[in-house]
Amino acid sequence: MPVSTVRERRISRAEMRRSRTSPRALLAVVVACAAILSGCSGSSAASPSSSSSSSASVPSASSSSAARGGTYLALGDSVPFGYRGKPAGIDYSKASNFTGYPELVATKVGLDVVNATCPGETTASFTDVTAQSNGCENAVNATSGYRTAYPLHVQYASAKESQLDFAVQTLQHTKNVSLVTLQLGANDAFICQQTTSDHCVSQVSTLMETVQTNLERILTALRDQGGYRGKVVVVTYYSMQYTGSAVTGTEFLDGAIEAAAKAQGATVASGFDAFQAPAMKAGGDSQAAGLVIAGDVHPTAKGQELLAEAVERAVG
Repeated sequence: MPVSTVRERRISRAEMRRSRTSPRALLAVVVACAAILSGCSGSSAASPSSSSSSSASVPSASSSSAARGGTYLALGDSVPFGYRGKPAGIDYSKASNFTGYPELVATKVGLDVVNATCPGETTASFTDVTAQSNGCENAVNATSGYRTAYPLHVQYASAKESQLDFAVQTLQHTKNVSLVTLQLGANDAFICQQTTSDHCVSQVSTLMETVQTNLERILTALRDQGGYRGKVVVVTYYSMQYTGSAVTGTEFLDGAIEAAAKAQGATVASGFDAFQAPAMKAGGDSQAAGLVIAGDVHPTAKGQELLAEAVERAVG
């Protein structure tokens, strides 16, 4: 089924469910919320991913990008970052230990990837580093986050530079960018659950409006400020469970994400559809299907491969 057909069907279904489903369904949105590492929130170490330089970053891909066909800019949260939860013995000081779908896509389509993603990024902190994040720049109960303690896949110019700032600089100074992907929104829901007395039950509509509005502003900025005219693919989230009420929360979130993409002329890669068929073979459980890390919410290597395939289909 063409991506455009899938997108239009899901928006319609999500909108219909908004009118007849209890807001408590949002409590099932347990996808892609970046875990706050133990020790990260209290770390006083200087960020390996930040610099004291006040100059704007001028990121670049490897020198082979022009020969290979261009550069791919990946934006978003822990899912495209390739975060793996807290496996024993992993060295967080090396970002190369984490591989997300952007690296897989880049290899398949012959592009050099600039992966600017950050675990715990929200649609607000993406544009403003002082805004609330879920473990990237800060956390609900911490003033520092992953970016403070560990390196990202790229080096930002300073701790004050947002992911949007970095993206705009990349688009302005790297003339051969031919693909941009964006995956954001799940951490907004997770924070809402943590910071409201009814765990976001009464805030569902407001939350979805905020996610959609913020994503539209981000997509607009990539075009207007970055001057980018190439392909933009917005990636939606998979569901932990594809049976019962659990799936509805993910559809609420994905509906807002897809609406923003549609409004700004971006293509949708459905992470929801990517996991659905194999999850259903395992009783509707993404973990049982081996797509999500046991006891976590992040994709396994197999899950990342399916997300990469979804992006590749969207790219065409």
